[in-house]
Amino acid sequence: MKAIIFENHGSPDVLKYATIPTPKPARNQVLVKLHAAALNRMDLLVRAGWFGLKLDLPHILGADGAGEIVELGEGVDSFQLGDRVVINANLGCGDCDFCLGGQDNLCQAWHLLGETTYGTYAEFVLLPPKQLFRLPDEFDCHAAAASSLVYQTAWHSLITRGKLGPGEKMLIVGASGGVNTASIQIAKLTGASVIVVGSDAKKLELAESLGAEILINRSKSEKWSKEVYKLTNRKGVDVVVDNVGTTFPLSFRSLRKGGRLLTVGNTAAPKFEIDNRYIFAKHISIIGSTMGTLKDFKEVMSLIVAGKLRPVLDKKFALKDARLAHERLENNEQLGKITLSIG
Repeated sequence: MKAIIFENHGSPDVLKYATIPTPKPARNQVLVKLHAAALNRMDLLVRAGWFGLKLDLPHILGADGAGEIVELGEGVDSFQLGDRVVINANLGCGDCDFCLGGQDNLCQAWHLLGETTYGTYAEFVLLPPKQLFRLPDEFDCHAAAASSLVYQTAWHSLITRGKLGPGEKMLIVGASGGVNTASIQIAKLTGASVIVVGSDAKKLELAESLGAEILINRSKSEKWSKEVYKLTNRKGVDVVVDNVGTTFPLSFRSLRKGGRLLTVGNTAAPKFEIDNRYIFAKHISIIGSTMGTLKDFKEVMSLIVAGKLRPVLDKKFALKDARLAHERLENNEQLGKITLSIG
């Protein structure tokens, strides 16, 4: 099969379009022929490498993907050949106490597809059937691939962990990334109102088209927490979604007393300085999470295929042009999710 591999960590130039053996399904596995994959920030981090990351090289990136089942391993009776499916990249073992309790994203042997296991930048991928969600015949594979990771991540953070409710005010730091565009729509579906801080007019226009009511351009208002405070009658917001990290100090100032800060990542830096006085004086809760559970995935994908949530698509690249796709994401040029066309 054709795949994008890398044999050494580094810049996008390490990505190679290569031919490697097509895998065969073992018992309780299915072989999915991929039609689309989507990029995530995680792909850039894994490709570049970090201290302590140990991979069997060459490695295949990619957490998101959608396609059709072309081969069934022994014991699989929940799917049929030709079924169109989207992939859940959150890989729990299925046997530990967390998995058995429905908290598979806390699995003791947790993996993320494309991070420590072979991913979706390839023509085929092997997976257990529990990782798959059946798609309607007419649903676009690129839209499905663009949805699966970011929507379940946002759903688990906002709904399962954050308990976002109707009438609450939510601030999102960042206007155009996958998790943030998903968060805007989930918040609106829940009945919350949304303020978005973005870096330029185009990204804020996208946020507005998805339902954000108040837009703050941080290039014109560097101390945007003051703007948030004024816009909420000096009360602050109930919830902040901050996956940047270095903006936590401004997010703390934007929260009302008793507010919650939700985070699933750190796109700017993993280490930064904060003022703890804001946390205890304002009774702030910092709620972190990674990915979502199988239940979250099923719930949010059901809303997506029903048209109640709309994935935002940026630019499509052929699989062989994954390097160019990485450069676009690394340069923050995207508005929505970048996808790869496979086959």
